[in-house]
Amino acid sequence: MPEHLTKRTFLERVFNYEKNKEWKFEGSLPALVDFWAPWCGPCRMVGPVIDELSKEYAGKVNFYKVNTDVEQELAGVFGIQSIPSLLFISKDGMPKMAMGALPKSELKRIIEQELLVPILSAVA
Repeated sequence: MPEHLTKRTFLERVFNYEKNKEWKFEGSLPALVDFWAPWCGPCRMVGPVIDELSKEYAGKVNFYKVNTDVEQELAGVFGIQSIPSLLFISKDGMPKMAMGALPKSELKRIIEQELLVPILSAVA
């Protein structure tokens, strides 16, 4: 299941923006961060899909959730204007943001092509 992040755990596991001005991923696995809120209808549609994907990609990709109502500073740092917003983070390279309730097939495509490819090519 995805881990719910607070500012403190976000700084530890994803990006310590207080210490680093340039992007520096703190994680050991690629990650997907779901910026959501409990009142958001599309977020409630994406939530179960993120849960399924977190099981499917366990040990390959870390899945995190950020409640933008509670963690407003995190939402502000990433310029979240609408939710759901999904932050896809590869091991190296810049993160990519997608907005809206994407279907599971599209989420899987992004995970396979953006997050897992660098790992596979590094092994090959």
